[in-house]
Amino acid sequence: QYKLVLPLEKYIFLCKKNPKKHPREYFFVVVSKCQATVQKLVKSEMFVFFQLCKELPARTVGRAWQLAYSTSRHGASLKCLYRKLSSTDSPVLIVIKDSLDELFGAFLSDPLKPSETFYGTGETFLFMLHPRFKSFRWTGENSFFIKGDLDCFAVGGGSGHFGLWVDENLYLGRSSPCYTFNNCCLSETDDFRIMELEVWTFS
Repeated sequence: QYKLVLPLEKYIFLCKKNPKKHPREYFFVVVSKCQATVQKLVKSEMFVFFQLCKELPARTVGRAWQLAYSTSRHGASLKCLYRKLSSTDSPVLIVIKDSLDELFGAFLSDPLKPSETFYGTGETFLFMLHPRFKSFRWTGENSFFIKGDLDCFAVGGGSGHFGLWVDENLYLGRSSPCYTFNNCCLSETDDFRIMELEVWTFS
């Protein structure tokens, strides 16, 4: 069965690069907290995470990934999610698993928070993880990066369409092509049901 993430209690994620030989290449290492030994990775299991790691901005390299919020641990509430992120200035990674076992999400340049207008920078991007990996970068068409409301949040926009939209119960979502990222629909269908949502920060 495909797992959304590795167990937080057993592993630490580390991202490294060799700036001399491979300035754009990242290496994904998983270290056991208990034994502090490098674990042998199975390529098929880690490939999507490796691909995602390569897309992350340079300021996340060398930082540990920390699970700041999970619907399975903290309940399904957008207000709770906002509270969990209120004390951080870290960029965040949102990963969603829908009812069809597809994985997708967004990297946000700034923490998710209630806002009157769109905010964020061009570091923000959308991605698909499973069954295939694909990322969607900023096109420069507009600056509709991140928008947080009390009843929903959205990433990307234009002409009334959001690249990723999630309701206040973190249960219903929608994905549509948008000008910000020129993305396709991230899920198999425009509307999807969320089975699991995780938010990761970098420290």
